[in-house]
Amino acid sequence: MGLPNVGKSTLFNALTKQSVPAENYPFCTINPSIGIVPVPDERLQKLSAFSHSKKTIPAIVEFVDIAGLVKGASEGEGLGNKFLSHIREVDAIAEVVRVFQDKDIIHVHEKVDPLFDIEIINLELERAGLQKPILYVLNSSEAAENVTEKIKGKIPGRFVVVDPVFGTGMAQLIMEAYALLDLISFFTTGEDETRAWTTRRGSAAPEAGKALHTDFRDKFIRAEVIHYDNLMEAGSYLAAREKGWVRTEGKEYIVQDGDIIEFKI
Repeated sequence: MGLPNVGKSTLFNALTKQSVPAENYPFCTINPSIGIVPVPDERLQKLSAFSHSKKTIPAIVEFVDIAGLVKGASEGEGLGNKFLSHIREVDAIAEVVRVFQDKDIIHVHEKVDPLFDIEIINLELERAGLQKPILYVLNSSEAAENVTEKIKGKIPGRFVVVDPVFGTGMAQLIMEAYALLDLISFFTTGEDETRAWTTRRGSAAPEAGKALHTDFRDKFIRAEVIHYDNLMEAGSYLAAREKGWVRTEGKEYIVQDGDIIEFKI
């Protein structure tokens, strides 16, 4: 989300490989567009090769392209309540901030002032009672590098710099969004498929197992666990077992990012 004409739909298209309209006028986007994006993870590809898997399935994160917010949205300006209702449905906000200069692309306030834009957006969210984790997405270019550093120095929080026209910063944006949501990935692997699954940081094994099937939560007995790093270091499951790195864990085990798990029911 962000003000009109800051590059939200262009960024959404670069992220999701879709083609939602991205025009040079406010409120080009009215209804939200939804895109499912794979989470980049080098470990997944290496684990799949290790297991000679037929399929490799990444974890995913969902992005929603929402219409531009304007000053006074909390009081009904622009798309007003309709816009805010869409924001209420998401878990976190990727706040797109225009840093690039382009005289051919109009700005709703007739000048590019990233700090002022952030202030307006955050004030409207506050007035509407919308408290969500925020990732500031600076839509920049090489020429605006100095500006982005100044913004980071004045606004606390998570930042990522992107240039959707050239597709730079997309992987970092996805991973930062994943981290902002406090999500981690664990893996299942075998000859049929290697797959990354998503769970909240701090989840116990049965809760994480729910991602595969509710039976792995409701009928959980135990889980066989080895961390990705340990398996790669050992070079084989046999060697990992000999080192004591393959463990049997119970219901209280807290799943760690990078765990490879076989659930038992």
